[in-house]
Amino acid sequence: MMALLPVVKPAGTAPSACRAIDTVTQSRLYAASMRTFLVLALTAILFTACSSVQEPATKLERANVLPLALDNAYQFRKIKMYYNQPIDPMISAENEPATFDRNRINFGAVDSWDRQQRQGNYYSFFWRTSEDTDVTVRLEYRQAALGNYVMAQERYYPSARGSHKSDFEVIGDDYQENGRVTSWRILLIVDGRIVAFRQSFMWK
Repeated sequence: MMALLPVVKPAGTAPSACRAIDTVTQSRLYAASMRTFLVLALTAILFTACSSVQEPATKLERANVLPLALDNAYQFRKIKMYYNQPIDPMISAENEPATFDRNRINFGAVDSWDRQQRQGNYYSFFWRTSEDTDVTVRLEYRQAALGNYVMAQERYYPSARGSHKSDFEVIGDDYQENGRVTSWRILLIVDGRIVAFRQSFMWK
């Protein structure tokens, strides 16, 4: 009677070892993919933030008087205003939108001087036009220490068909020396004529 010899399986990697190797490989691939995704996401965020920041508006030494020629093709859609000043924390905590705007404006200020330079009036004007024309947006305003003297800032938009947002600020030395804005009006100007405007209740 012949003895049965044991069957010897060919040498190889155990299934559990294969699974371990696959898991390590997948983890490394996942980590690499996440790093790539984070780099791309941060790049996109930085690009968007940089592209959304507007250059400072052009300040005028004198606001010349312009003729009125209203045109329905040019319209203001929304106006957002904020007056940034030191506020009692107990009061500001009850007004979440105002607190959000104040925190956004003061973000990055490293000391009291930086925060002081950011105090003042902030305006955002949303407007649109259906015409492919060059548009100048002008903010005219009076300040507490200047009486009836009219200050002005402008932004220029070539071929301005579509919707736009124009930001204006009266802050820094202008605000510290001349005080807060007491009245204002915003103009859309085409070919030297006012085609649309809005103004505060106190404007005369």
